[in-house]
Amino acid sequence: MTTPATAMILAAGLGMRMRPITQAMPKALIEVGGKPLLDHAIDRLAAAGVTRVVVNLHHLGGMIAAHLREQHDLKIEFSEEEELLETGGGILKALPRLSEAFFVVNSDVFWLDGKVAALTRLARAFDPGRMDGILLMQRTVTAVGIDGPGDFFIDQLGALRWRGEDEVAPHFFAGVQLLHRRLFDGASPGKFSLRPLWTEAIARGRLFGLAHDGEWYHVGTPGGFSSVERRLASRRIER
Repeated sequence: MTTPATAMILAAGLGMRMRPITQAMPKALIEVGGKPLLDHAIDRLAAAGVTRVVVNLHHLGGMIAAHLREQHDLKIEFSEEEELLETGGGILKALPRLSEAFFVVNSDVFWLDGKVAALTRLARAFDPGRMDGILLMQRTVTAVGIDGPGDFFIDQLGALRWRGEDEVAPHFFAGVQLLHRRLFDGASPGKFSLRPLWTEAIARGRLFGLAHDGEWYHVGTPGGFSSVERRLASRRIER
């Protein structure tokens, strides 16, 4: 399919695991590689052909809004949440502003593309006739800033399976996805996670994954942030 015209960046979270940094600054404005995470995401969306981005706001949302009003050629809109609606509820609230298919990017991830941009690869792989969504995945062995047993298994056709309780999976969800609005059919407004919607779509064979072929960094904790900074510094030295 062609690149979606719209995208959503999830930036409303409290960033509890990043405290004390996030007591005075929203996680989306933490600088990585000399630029706020939010700006990295917007730059990649613009490069992929997205023309309008919706950013949800809650914790220190005024700082994010002020930052974004000062720059960027993209049209940026805000979806303010009086109470945190989590990933699913936040997207559902913003759904009237989004196109039939749209990107969603978490504001605590940063990635470097391979030969073809990750967002372009997602758009090329997405088949709206048989998919309700496609998620970007990162191999656990190459992820920077996060440890753990992984999230998903991906088969040769891209179909997904959640990791079982006692299993170790080879991929993390990379915080970047392309969704069709039908994924939210029947969902009620309010606070809810995307996870049950993903689970239903997996059961119907309509949620897929695509392995990222570049580097990927997660900025979720102070320790993870330090790991990211060290890795980026070493890349600069290597060059």
